[in-house]
Amino acid sequence: MSHNLDRTCTAFAGHKEIASGDVVEVATKVKKYLKDNAKENVLIFDDVTSALVELDLRGTVESVSRRYETLVAEAEEKKCGPGRPKLGVVSKEVTLLPQHWEWLALQPGGASVTLRKLIEEAKKKNFAKDQIRQAQDAVYKFMHAVAGDLPNYEEALRAMYAYDTKKFKKMIADWPKDIQEHTLRVGREALANVK
Repeated sequence: MSHNLDRTCTAFAGHKEIASGDVVEVATKVKKYLKDNAKENVLIFDDVTSALVELDLRGTVESVSRRYETLVAEAEEKKCGPGRPKLGVVSKEVTLLPQHWEWLALQPGGASVTLRKLIEEAKKKNFAKDQIRQAQDAVYKFMHAVAGDLPNYEEALRAMYAYDTKKFKKMIADWPKDIQEHTLRVGREALANVK
């Protein structure tokens, strides 16, 4: 599954929103929806990134619900794994040039402490830009998946990247209500700079 289980998601059947909420709620509602609408194509989006979420909907509504309740519970338990569970420390490989390793070795606290400090500094410095870029990426992914055939699609994207919220809203004004609302919700950071 390509979804962070502690984040919400939203499901669409065509241009209609059919479910929104945590993964258990969405999986259950989508399974119920597909019982009566088996031929419908349902897309499920992560509410933060607009990445498509793949859910295992095999079995009954009850078995799907139980499956995701169990997965969420297991994910919660894994958060307290080995290492420094309260900090959530994760070990991964970092590749640097020899002079970078030498410089890191001379820093108080060593390489790990220094790298964490540098990352936190960069996150603070670029926080606003990062939020806007991530929101733009999420809007683009969502629009590309569900709105590519709608009128003014390309003009709406250009307006978003130009931070022209007024024009963006005008370009999507004739779109189905659920698509409009979700696009604006996902893109609120990218669309905050009204011109």
